[in-house]
Amino acid sequence: MPGTTSTSSSTSQPHASVYSGRSMFPQAPAFNLETFSNRDFIVKNFVETLSESAVPANRKSVPANQANTFDPKPLIRTFENALSRMADLSSGLEHRENELSAAVRRAEVQHNNNIQSSRRKLEKTMDSFNALDASLKGADQDSVEAIMKVGQKLEELDRQRARAQDTRFLIQCWLEVSERGELFMLEDIRRQGGGDGKVRCANIAQQLMKISQRLDPTSWASVNRASKLGNGINGGHDGGKAQKPRHNTRELIEKFSETLEKDLLKSFDDFYRRENFEGMYECAKVLYDFNGGASVIAAFVNQHRSFIDRSQLITDEVGGDPGTWERLADPDAEPPGVEPSLRSLIDEIRVAIQDESLIIKRSFPYAEQVMIKFLQRVFQQSIQQRLEKVLEKANTVSSLAFLRSLQAARSAISTLIDDLKQHGLTETPEPASPQISLVLDQQFDDLFVPYFSGSSYIDRERRNLEELHSSLLFKFTIFHSRRRKAPNTLMKSLAKSGSEMLASARDAYIERLDSSDLAPAQKAMLLRVAGLKDTENAKVQTEIEVSNEDGVLSTATAKRMLKWLAEAVGRCLELNGGNETAKDVSALLQILTGNMSEIYLETALDAANDTAVLQENAKTEPDLSYLSTLKPAITIMHLLSTFIHTVLIPLAASNISIRKDMTRSTAHTMDLLETKVNNLMQHSIDVILNWTAKLLATQKKTDFRPRDDTASASTTTTAGAGAYTELLQTPTCQSVYTFLSRLPPLFAAAVIAPGANLTAWFHELTLGFRALLFQHFQKFQVNAAGGIMVTKDISRYVELLRGWELEQEVLGRTVEALTEIGHLFVVGPEALRERVRENGRVGGVWERGELRAFVVRREDVASLGVQSLMGGL
Repeated sequence: MPGTTSTSSSTSQPHASVYSGRSMFPQAPAFNLETFSNRDFIVKNFVETLSESAVPANRKSVPANQANTFDPKPLIRTFENALSRMADLSSGLEHRENELSAAVRRAEVQHNNNIQSSRRKLEKTMDSFNALDASLKGADQDSVEAIMKVGQKLEELDRQRARAQDTRFLIQCWLEVSERGELFMLEDIRRQGGGDGKVRCANIAQQLMKISQRLDPTSWASVNRASKLGNGINGGHDGGKAQKPRHNTRELIEKFSETLEKDLLKSFDDFYRRENFEGMYECAKVLYDFNGGASVIAAFVNQHRSFIDRSQLITDEVGGDPGTWERLADPDAEPPGVEPSLRSLIDEIRVAIQDESLIIKRSFPYAEQVMIKFLQRVFQQSIQQRLEKVLEKANTVSSLAFLRSLQAARSAISTLIDDLKQHGLTETPEPASPQISLVLDQQFDDLFVPYFSGSSYIDRERRNLEELHSSLLFKFTIFHSRRRKAPNTLMKSLAKSGSEMLASARDAYIERLDSSDLAPAQKAMLLRVAGLKDTENAKVQTEIEVSNEDGVLSTATAKRMLKWLAEAVGRCLELNGGNETAKDVSALLQILTGNMSEIYLETALDAANDTAVLQENAKTEPDLSYLSTLKPAITIMHLLSTFIHTVLIPLAASNISIRKDMTRSTAHTMDLLETKVNNLMQHSIDVILNWTAKLLATQKKTDFRPRDDTASASTTTTAGAGAYTELLQTPTCQSVYTFLSRLPPLFAAAVIAPGANLTAWFHELTLGFRALLFQHFQKFQVNAAGGIMVTKDISRYVELLRGWELEQEVLGRTVEALTEIGHLFVVGPEALRERVRENGRVGGVWERGELRAFVVRREDVASLGVQSLMGGL
């Protein structure tokens, strides 16, 4: 086709557009395979480009009337040329594809041939091996034994030859050192380097040392003068004497050994700095064969970077945040944990040991021995020195800070030991060997032996608790010491001043605060616990100010004491557990009972009992506020008993005798406290009944025997006997009712919860009150109008009793008995006779003989009807 460009011209311009340029006549499209393989190729754009190239450039000069005429010929020619070009490309691709397919088929055939050939070779090899194996199995036993004997003889000959060569070389070296005073042969082997040569030098040096000891005794300090030269390694000389060596063989051999050892140590150090573990291994192996590896182990451990970097830090003073040390000394604050510098050291040692175990494993053939020395150095130098610094600092703060620091340090180091045991100190973490575990346990025990020897630890715990409890109860004891020493007569009051009363209590506590062995921080803490301002004020105070609140029991105070003791028990179990646990717990029990029971509870209960005894004969209405001591006392007793039986006594199970003593001591303590509580409750009943008896004694004789003339004597105050009987109760009954009605809320507030104790308390009070009423109504003469007042008073008393915590049986019998008394004064003789039953009881409560004391108080007792009844009673 005219105007078509050649394939080469289109190929030479792969990046040109579809047409190289515009001309008067359209040109054939210029594209190749790269045009279609381009990622930006779009069919629509390709067709549009072909269409635009089909329009000639001079198309614009066509007249306007012919511009819209469509001419398809250029498009037809363009698309024909494009189709022809794409057909050529397609045929080229097809030819290329056929060539590649043929090459693949040839490669597959060649691969299959290679596989077949390899299979045939393998089968041939297997057949040859089977034939050889069958021939060996088919040989007779004699031939096999003969072959083995020949092999053993050859091995024996080889060993003899090697031994002969070594012996020859050893003799040459001995002659060289004894005659010429030189060791050039060994020096040559040493300079050649290599682990095997140095091992051989070490072995030969040791053998030469033995030969020198026997053949050159003069060069040794301990000389065997009786030995003969015929005993030498080179054999005897027919009883003759060998020629004496002309040089000091011992000195020469030792000098060479020292040189060899220094050379090996220097090589080991160079290898260590370059992290050449293979070289380190060879040097360590030689030195182990040479002198047991002591020198190389010492060099490795002493020059370890952990000890070099820490050498300056070990001597530093322990610092830390002052607030942390204050919390450590505060018994009410949670312990802050391990001291920061010790924690940092432990963390670094944990990482260093685990990392160093890999180096030791790769550098020493006797890695376990090296690791043992390394661990001993770590614990004895780094950890022990820092632990001593921390505990010395804690001891200057307070005894509690020392105990808490000791506990935290022991826990942290114990965790370190467990981690090292679990890691195994090997390249692959696994449980440590028994020898390593034994060394770790031994080092752990050695660290804390000084702090747990004998009774030093439990003595610290006891001293700490005594100080804390004494401080906490200081104002309490001061308050009650004043109460006990208070003068009760005028002469005693004039003879003893207030400062003398408080001298013993104040001086005992201040003496402890002023002691030289008490740290300033601990002194400030004890003053804070005691509620004092500061030491200076405590020194100059003539009186320590206390209030009534300081002398009452507080459950919060008891809980603080139990909390401190529980912390001490936890430390004992963690730090000093084992066979000493029972003894330690028994000692802590003595402190607890001595402070909480004897000093705290018994003192408060004694004070309440003393107050109750003084109130028994009071001339004014008794103040029963001392009963408020009962509820906190019972609560604290319950806490004390629960703590002892739940925490302390079970921990003494390993020692039966101590456990029995603790149980017996606890039972005695609780019995004593319960006796004091019961005494207080009984004294309270006596106080109430005594005051009730005094109120009943105010009853007037005319209250139950009103007269018409007496009632009308004052028209302004009364309207006669009829008006008097309209009163609800007598004034005496009202005063008794008012006094006793205050008891239920007071008793309920004095016990933990309504129950058997409160019921028993009201039961005893009811019996006493009923007896007082019986005696009371037997004292007064009662007429008809007065009988109505007796009935009203009894109804008031019954109403009072119904408000008490009583059993229904007791309440019913009491109410019935009192009601029958009222009936005895209001019913006529005939009705009274009817109330006497055939069984001889009145109302099912009173015996006949018991009624006589009440019937004789009737005003109509002289009447015929009453007299006839009296004869039956």
